[in-house]
Amino acid sequence: MSEMIDPVAHNRAAWDREVAGGNEWTRPVGPEVIERARAGDWSVVLIGYQPTPRDWFPASLAGASILCLASGGGQQGPVLAAAGADVTVFDNSPAQLARDDEVAAREGLTIRSVLGDMRDLSAFTDASFDVVFNPVSNVFCPELAPVWREAFRVLRPGGTLMAGFLNPDIFIFDVTALDEREEFVVRHRLPFTTLELSDAERAHSYGDGPIEYSHSLTEQIGGQLAAGFILTHLAEAPHHMDATARYMPGYIATRALKPRPQPPVL
Repeated sequence: MSEMIDPVAHNRAAWDREVAGGNEWTRPVGPEVIERARAGDWSVVLIGYQPTPRDWFPASLAGASILCLASGGGQQGPVLAAAGADVTVFDNSPAQLARDDEVAAREGLTIRSVLGDMRDLSAFTDASFDVVFNPVSNVFCPELAPVWREAFRVLRPGGTLMAGFLNPDIFIFDVTALDEREEFVVRHRLPFTTLELSDAERAHSYGDGPIEYSHSLTEQIGGQLAAGFILTHLAEAPHHMDATARYMPGYIATRALKPRPQPPVL
């Protein structure tokens, strides 16, 4: 049965259910957060609860065109818009996008929301954005090379890609033993996807949640480099909801640039 699952359709429905269930990444920011952002006091998260360093962003967000990639939920997009950016939120979940629309309507913000698969950004022309902001979400995407190619295409020369993702090593452990007993039982070879589990085990360990994919660092960081990006920063943080946090970083964040064309050598 697993082989017949369409991961995009499955994860779209799964994240719509997460919104209905009140998942913390689906809860819109409140008016006080937007008020502070308008006054210049803002932060957004790329990995866990850790604020993204301000110097990863342009010096001023005023007029900066930002694509919040697979970043629905009424959190990062509205904050960046309140700070002065021209924000587009792209997500696979209509319910997640509705959260951004909700905050925009409540706060008088202008945010464009677009539904789609993060591997296909054909809704946008080349060189449309100054920043692509992609918090932890590619764990739900079957392949990453198209994501990095598309991000590179839609960025302007000199533009910035910020990406958060999971350390693939956390996927080697049996999730039931880890979550229920905090036992570190090495079980899975990498790369791993939850589709490898039986339907019964997946339902027990993950409920009706989205399909996940481990993705190697070669796919994550090497994939960005292969797409043409220049890596400028890398940061790690513990996974805020995982017992592995006591021993290893579960999150990785990268900042990369799309290089500007070099003048011809005379």
